[in-house]
Amino acid sequence: MGPVRLSRLKRVFLGSPLPTAQSRHERLAKATALAVFASDALSSVAYATEEILLVLVLAGSAALSYSLPISIAIAVLIAIVVSSYRQTIRAYPQGGGAYIVSKDNLGVPAGLVAGAALLIDYVLTVAVSVAAGVAALTSAVPALFPYRPWLCVAAVVGVAVANLRGLRESGKLFAAPTYLFIGSLFVLIVYGGAGAIFDFLPEAPYQRHPPGLEGVGLFLFLRAFASGCTALTGVEAVSDGVPAFKPPEGHNARIVLTWLGVILIVLFMGITFLAYDFGIAPRREETVVSQLARHVFGGGVIYYEIQAVTMLILLLAANTSFADFPRLSFFLARDRFIPRQFATQGDRLVFSNGILILSGLAALLLVIFGGDTHALIPLYAVGVFLSFTLSQASMVRRWLRSKEEGWWWRWWLNAIGALVTALVMITIAATKFTHGAWIVVLLIPTLVAVFAIVHRHYDEVAVQLSLDAFSPPPPMTNTVLVLVGDMHRGVIKAIQYAKTLSPNAKAVFVETDPDRTRRLEEKWGRYGMGVPLIVLTSPYRSLLGPLTKYVDQLQNQGENHVVTIVLPEFIPARWWQLGLHNQTAFLIKGAMLFRKNVIVTDVPYHLQH
Repeated sequence: MGPVRLSRLKRVFLGSPLPTAQSRHERLAKATALAVFASDALSSVAYATEEILLVLVLAGSAALSYSLPISIAIAVLIAIVVSSYRQTIRAYPQGGGAYIVSKDNLGVPAGLVAGAALLIDYVLTVAVSVAAGVAALTSAVPALFPYRPWLCVAAVVGVAVANLRGLRESGKLFAAPTYLFIGSLFVLIVYGGAGAIFDFLPEAPYQRHPPGLEGVGLFLFLRAFASGCTALTGVEAVSDGVPAFKPPEGHNARIVLTWLGVILIVLFMGITFLAYDFGIAPRREETVVSQLARHVFGGGVIYYEIQAVTMLILLLAANTSFADFPRLSFFLARDRFIPRQFATQGDRLVFSNGILILSGLAALLLVIFGGDTHALIPLYAVGVFLSFTLSQASMVRRWLRSKEEGWWWRWWLNAIGALVTALVMITIAATKFTHGAWIVVLLIPTLVAVFAIVHRHYDEVAVQLSLDAFSPPPPMTNTVLVLVGDMHRGVIKAIQYAKTLSPNAKAVFVETDPDRTRRLEEKWGRYGMGVPLIVLTSPYRSLLGPLTKYVDQLQNQGENHVVTIVLPEFIPARWWQLGLHNQTAFLIKGAMLFRKNVIVTDVPYHLQH
């Protein structure tokens, strides 16, 4: 498939290129921004309650009644974190992600730890959200249960393509499912709550556990709390994505974050209360939300509508990571901690490389863990709360240092946020460590080490390329060699090109068969255009050995002597025909790539159809 056809195919899926001047018009209004940046946090209510119940049920059905106090504690935590991040957005209206805030106030190492934690969490967010969305689908259609991993991969590809088309287009795509999900769950909570209050829906509340933690244990209680804290994942996305809002960016972002906090608390508490009141117990083959919807509305149209929008919001919740992972990668690349390719916008004004890497890593995780939400959850939230803690601690440092108007109460708010999120982070790491959190705990310092290595490399490159204290070198000399394996039209074109580089160009032939050498020499006398032919003998039929030895001899002429190797290379008319010919040029280019003062250049000769 040729480049033109590939370009056309790309246009079909991703759309036409957008000019740089269009970037300001790609900004998001508040309603669309809520769909883009809040879908991850909102969607987590579909599985946060279930994760609490899955842990509590290990101590028996009576322990399920602890879901209410645990959910109240998590709701208070949501309010604290949202309030704290509102102050972060106020202080950093250009974008207050944990990486930027931590680097600015606590130093580069803290910023890198926050950046590593968030990158890992964004990948896990995609994997968990997609796996939970597919679980909603398989709850309604059990026949699809064995195909979960491949359904997950297909969903990741779909969301990636939508994001490669551009931020505003992806926002339009995700707005309808987000608001349908909010409305549907609100109807479920209101109607289910009314049914419980006025007794027109059957109740089977959990048996209340006696006071104290006897039979449950503090560790199990804390583990249930840690699992439920997945409800907070995605809250930081709004502060990370402030630059994507329409002006005034900071003001609009703070409004959206407030909307998010209120909706998140209402939905999370409502689902937990209904699960308690109707005695819903976790099942492997059916989600808690599915059981609630079936209990409240039966198996009719409304049930399937709730399952459909839940599946959509969970699948599209991955969009939060697709919006923020590339943007965080841009900041890290700009500061030379990851490859510079991540700082380049594609022709649709999105950071395409970040989107592609994120989708690839998430798809790999989903295949490895079989698309199982509960297998992925233990890896989740450690990185989130680590970044929460660093971000809030950074804001405490900022208020103490700047002491701007209103700093005192803001200092207290961020200090409480830092303390609470640090305690939660320690709890999550301790209670989930043996269940998979150790992987994330190990990955974060590993990523930080990689960042440091990349940064040192870029620093070394900058020093070596710098023109500071640079004095012009002595004149350069050049030996031009045309490497030939036979005499044909492509070689003649290469000789013509070589003579434009140097009137003293030479041709080099590595002899592996004396008869072939004689035939070449006969043709060379007629078509060689006066260029001398040097024959290098190769008793062991090696092409590279004699050639590199000859190049070494030429380079002994001095530090400023350059050897230019001109390679005649004919290009078949069809891509599949490449495999029918020796790719000697690739072998030579690879061997000479890291040799100092050796330049290899191709002279292509295109064959006709």
